[in-house]
Amino acid sequence: MNTEGAPMPKGKILIVDDDQDFVQLLEFDLKKHGYDVTVALNGEEGLEKIKAQKPGLIILDIKMPKVDGYTFVRHLKKDPESKQIPVIVLTSYEPMKDMFQLEGVQDYVVKSVNMDALLSSIEKNLAK
Repeated sequence: MNTEGAPMPKGKILIVDDDQDFVQLLEFDLKKHGYDVTVALNGEEGLEKIKAQKPGLIILDIKMPKVDGYTFVRHLKKDPESKQIPVIVLTSYEPMKDMFQLEGVQDYVVKSVNMDALLSSIEKNLAK
């Protein structure tokens, strides 16, 4: 609990996804479960927010304008300050699971999101 009596956030999560409606629902659900959530609506904005927000975990879409998810992960893993941040890919491209793992992605959840599966993955990967 903090000084105002509110529970402390469980962890800081950055959602990087260009689907604004989906992001709003996901952000609401994650905040309801006690997470501190920041949103970026494209990969370029996401890379900027990593430096400012220092998230403990990133939920990432792959198909986005400006900087796609593949490029985002490559930039993330090259930077010594961000390469240890766990990434959960959230996309409809299930056949690409093996490729995402080769790129250093910790987990993979298929849209439409099973919230219990996503929360389980978040808790497992934030604990690292």
